[in-house]
Amino acid sequence: MIALAEITAATEALLASAARLDDDGVRAPSLLPGWTRGHVLTHLARNADGGTRLLTWARTGVESYEYPGLEARAAEIAEGAGRPADALLADVRESADRFAEAFTLMPDEAWERTVQWTTGARHPAARAADARLTEVLIHHVDLDAGFTPGDWPAGFTARLLVSVTASFARRDDAPNLRLYATDTGQEHGNGDLVVTGPATSLLAWLLGRSPGTALTGAEGIEIPFLY
Repeated sequence: MIALAEITAATEALLASAARLDDDGVRAPSLLPGWTRGHVLTHLARNADGGTRLLTWARTGVESYEYPGLEARAAEIAEGAGRPADALLADVRESADRFAEAFTLMPDEAWERTVQWTTGARHPAARAADARLTEVLIHHVDLDAGFTPGDWPAGFTARLLVSVTASFARRDDAPNLRLYATDTGQEHGNGDLVVTGPATSLLAWLLGRSPGTALTGAEGIEIPFLY
């Protein structure tokens, strides 16, 4: 399971990037189509609160769903996106603090208790820690404020390459890939389409955060959206 220290480090880096944005900056486009930086920051704050509710459910046994529903989630993001930079920054920081507090309150046995995400998927609560780190690191890139896939920690890149490749193998709309990371020597998947390149470049391409120009064999392969 992901340690709180890893989530905290990623969050502090995100907050440092957000702190450099003024009111005009948070209204500028992010790398996500149709979303400003304010949308990204609001999403990250509400994601922290959703994770806090899942951890509280696992700890107490009282159902506390991630979001009321997907439409409510989208409405909260839209409503919060236009706030001033200081308000957005405070929201991200305070919601992250609430998540960290919920994390520290978890007894060891609670991490294995099953909770339900908004999509209906059910997983052990430990998945909420993994998901939170993934959200912070990927959407930090989407903020388009100087943080790039090259700044992702190596351990995160290695773990997510494994999980994303496995996810693609279970999907009918995903290409049948075999990936080779030239910098680590690791191979992922056993498909017919072979793509090679640095691990970070492979992951950024799989996540739709890169066109794959640093890779060999990626041209013409369509990647389904994951995050």
